[in-house]
Amino acid sequence: MSQHVPFGRILTAMVTPFTADGHLDIDSAQRLAAHLVDLGNDGLVLCGTTGESPTVTDQEADLLVRSVTEAVGDRAAVVAGVGTNDTHHSIALARQAEKAGAKGLLVVTPYYSKPPQAGVVEHFLAVTEAADLPVMLYDIHGRTGAKIAAESMLSLSQHDQIVAVKDASGDLFNGARIMAETDLAFYSGDDALNLAWLATGAVGVVSVVGHLAAHRYAAMAAAVDAGDLDTARAINAALWPAVRGVMTRTQGAIMVKAALQLTGVIAQRTMRLPLVEATEDEIGQLRTDLVASDLLSKSGAESTKDVR
Repeated sequence: MSQHVPFGRILTAMVTPFTADGHLDIDSAQRLAAHLVDLGNDGLVLCGTTGESPTVTDQEADLLVRSVTEAVGDRAAVVAGVGTNDTHHSIALARQAEKAGAKGLLVVTPYYSKPPQAGVVEHFLAVTEAADLPVMLYDIHGRTGAKIAAESMLSLSQHDQIVAVKDASGDLFNGARIMAETDLAFYSGDDALNLAWLATGAVGVVSVVGHLAAHRYAAMAAAVDAGDLDTARAINAALWPAVRGVMTRTQGAIMVKAALQLTGVIAQRTMRLPLVEATEDEIGQLRTDLVASDLLSKSGAESTKDVR
């Protein structure tokens, strides 16, 4: 495994808390951020997919980065999601995040436009050079419609500020090649594949289930480092129900907000359209899954049956 760990080992792609009427809830965001660091996260990604970035305004993103940075101080690296399908907009967000105190940038492949690889490369370079911060590329073809080709990643790796990749492509073979041929630090961007990525050489994870289980993912990463695959597999298997509950029935952002409400971490599970709150049936299934992964006690599950 590369010893280059630019943003920590266990990062959670943090939700953006809203009040019941849909306004940004900064007090809840600061409390949540501090809780996540206490739970074992040494990095937080703000305004990513799980943070509902398409419906967070630029002004809200600025306030969120400033407030979370204030809440966690030097205990965790705050990485700001600044990727859009408009290069000029992403440049503005990168500059804003730097001024707000972010320690790094998460830049997703430009979505919807389906640019050629030349455009993908130029987009990443332009955003990277807009700020003096390390950059994590985000490859998630299923959402963007455009993959970062291996040759593009090899080229981008030559830039001193491009130091990491959040991989949600599921292409372990391609990732192994990039890790072998570059110094890019890989992070699993898919909780179902966290163990596989760590075993392949990833330095860490950018997790959604990390809202609930960062401490256990940290133990899993440590076990992989120690060559103790039996322990790593056992942790992975124990978390499988939670991964199913949060990540497979509907959008992860929807379900992890419901999970955080069930566990008493946030008061509201409010989403912004076009995302909608988890249904009662979905919450019932989620409750069962969290109990199975020992992330919610049976007594706690009983006491939260009527949560709103």
